[in-house]
Amino acid sequence: MDEINHVAVRRKSVDARSRTPVIDMRAILYVGEEYVDEPIILPDYPDVSNCDEVLIIGAGPAGLFAALKLIELGKKPVIVERGKDVKARIKDLKGINVDHVVNEDSNYCFGEGGAGTYSDGKLYTRSKKRGDVDRILKLLVGFGAVKNILVEAHPHIGTNKLPPIIASMRECIRQSGGEIHFNTRVTDFVLEGNQIKGIKTLSGDTYRSEHVILATGHSARDIFECLHRNNIKIELKSLAVGVRVEHPQALIDSIQYNCDIRSEYLPPSPYSIAKQVEGRGVYSFCMCPGGVIAPCATKPGEVVTNGWSSSRRARATANSGIVVELNEQDFKPFEKHGPLAAMEFQKVIEQKAWEMGGKTQTAPAQRLVDFTEDKLSADLPNTSYSPGIKSVRLKEVLPPFIHDALVDGFKKFDESMRGYLTNEAVVHAPETRTSSPVRIPRDRETYEHVQIRGLYPCGEGAGYAGGIVSAAMDGEKCAEALVMSSKKR
Repeated sequence: MDEINHVAVRRKSVDARSRTPVIDMRAILYVGEEYVDEPIILPDYPDVSNCDEVLIIGAGPAGLFAALKLIELGKKPVIVERGKDVKARIKDLKGINVDHVVNEDSNYCFGEGGAGTYSDGKLYTRSKKRGDVDRILKLLVGFGAVKNILVEAHPHIGTNKLPPIIASMRECIRQSGGEIHFNTRVTDFVLEGNQIKGIKTLSGDTYRSEHVILATGHSARDIFECLHRNNIKIELKSLAVGVRVEHPQALIDSIQYNCDIRSEYLPPSPYSIAKQVEGRGVYSFCMCPGGVIAPCATKPGEVVTNGWSSSRRARATANSGIVVELNEQDFKPFEKHGPLAAMEFQKVIEQKAWEMGGKTQTAPAQRLVDFTEDKLSADLPNTSYSPGIKSVRLKEVLPPFIHDALVDGFKKFDESMRGYLTNEAVVHAPETRTSSPVRIPRDRETYEHVQIRGLYPCGEGAGYAGGIVSAAMDGEKCAEALVMSSKKR
């Protein structure tokens, strides 16, 4: 029999449903023939320096991938980004983690690469019908990501690996004649009737174009307020709100893998769990194996938590958002704010957490069993949350119906994951930025705003995506629709 010269893995996942975890792999065996690795080749991006300009607000995945697609299609992207470039953001992340200082324009949510850059780089998406997932992953590889993301069932780049990839994308845009303007916060829109004509910035500059892609991300509250102030139609969108829970990673491994010590061949275990509590979904969100809880406020006077992992997921703790599904009726007390009611709902919880934490970025916290029994924790262990935590009865931070749903949810989680409900775990509050609190309505075919010609709401901030890959796909689709519309006019 001929020798096997190479094994090319095409798909890889871990199946931990049985008592003995199994690594599932699909592979091609090269027997009696040589294997030649096919390189990932980026598109041949043309020089668009002198082409028609399209304004893009936001340099997150939606904005960056929209820009690259516009270049492919012969348009010049001009990106305006309120935050700093991906390297310069690091100083401001240190500022919030160490000094409790929040820069409103440069933080975990705002800046080049968007919220995903320094909060994990997860690439898994269920939105496979919305676009070509493989194309997005291959583009990321072309810009420097490891090829493993093409075969992993739940691909992940890692916070330590994503910044240079984002920087490579930026340089490609610039080398092709596109522009990126950092530290440029949009404050208003230039409108003539129902046609957009450009944008105004905090520095007093005006950028003019009859084509604007709005890709600001889920935390751009001042943009949502600006749209509402200009009577540009936006809609209330429900979201989920809760807490972020941290366990020892070894405990999660033992539960998920049914072992005392995790095998070196198995990755740090994630978990995904969802339960129904009195008609509401209570579920895990953005679970980070071997990860860190991060302070993600975008304005002084608020506390927000999120999580991230490095590429190796090597930290000793695992964390996950545990959130409660909300509906429009929950925002009734804020109905005077119209379509911004869910946003105001978020604000109240975040401001309460800031007050209860001591008016710093210290997060109010409680041991998990104590949380379910409404007991003030006598002490708290060190957690991965750098600004520190303070023992608080979280019932005083969260709305009662969210607190009660979480209590019942955690008890149900323990029925499926025996050992999950333990005082070794610590609950940090709040987890509020799960998705955009508004939807900016657009035409299904043209992707253009239903009211304003030339305005293309895009990505997670507009309510049409939920993560890096889905936002990237939406950015590409908006760019394609924009170019198609401009040809017809």
